[in-house]
Amino acid sequence: MQARLKKTVVMIGMMGAGKTAVGKALAAALHAPFLDSDAEIEKAANMTIPEIFARDGEAFFRVKERQVIARLLENERGVLSTGGGAYMAPENRALISQKGVAVWLNADLPLLWSRVKHKDTRPLLRVPDPLGTLTRLYEERVPIYAEADLTVTSEPGLSVDDMADRVIEALKTRPDVLEVLK
Repeated sequence: MQARLKKTVVMIGMMGAGKTAVGKALAAALHAPFLDSDAEIEKAANMTIPEIFARDGEAFFRVKERQVIARLLENERGVLSTGGGAYMAPENRALISQKGVAVWLNADLPLLWSRVKHKDTRPLLRVPDPLGTLTRLYEERVPIYAEADLTVTSEPGLSVDDMADRVIEALKTRPDVLEVLK
């Protein structure tokens, strides 16, 4: 398929929803650049996200995250993967919908837990009850994620490419975002 992005596609959702993996596959399918706000933050800080959280705290991280997302939305059209908490900030939601399109990868709690329970790279889950924390975050965030411009449901057994195809189908409903070329 030949297509042209008119706005940046911003992948939002919980940790483990597949924002980075699906975002990379989507970018490849659309022949667009892939951007990752967490990777950009790490590059700018010369530290990992867990190190930033440990040294400077979540509030500091969220300020840097907002600055990076604003810069990425301003400078380039592509597919942007964000951290799970990025869309929670009203400023980020407004900026994303103004300059891009928010695509929520909606995965249910059991699927998310199956994907993140064995990883130690999630600073918010470095607690005595990670499933309880994930559940609380899920319950807090889902009503906000539901404000996204587009929702694509994730299901167990779907490949990354299948999910990217689902996102493309959703984007086809938005000619202001994706122009399908003949």
